[in-house]
Amino acid sequence: MNDDFIENDYQISLSVKRLLELWDKNLFDKFELGTFKGLSQIHSYMFKDVFNFNGQIRKVNISKNNFMFCLTRYLEQNLKLVDSMKQNTFDQIIDKYIEMNICHPYREGNGRSTRLWLDQILKKQLK
Repeated sequence: MNDDFIENDYQISLSVKRLLELWDKNLFDKFELGTFKGLSQIHSYMFKDVFNFNGQIRKVNISKNNFMFCLTRYLEQNLKLVDSMKQNTFDQIIDKYIEMNICHPYREGNGRSTRLWLDQILKKQLK
């Protein structure tokens, strides 16, 4: 068996454990949902057993499948712009999610934490 597979499988189980705690302990109520700070709170909690950079803005440029995410030199500025976006309607929330995804503020775990962030914004805003 591949060591990377074992490590990834173990990382996934650790993050899933923390994800369940977020739900079971209703910790989302303590987070600033819809903001970058709230996303960082989710990322930090979810990956505290996995990464030593959990919740921290990446310092390296990253890409995936030939798509370059926001360059680090523009990242903080763009995160402030995303924070200022409205989130009153479904379309506004989805636009905000798309822009946050393009920012991709962390080295790893962006997709999992950002989808959870989106879910919580939708739940809060579209009651």
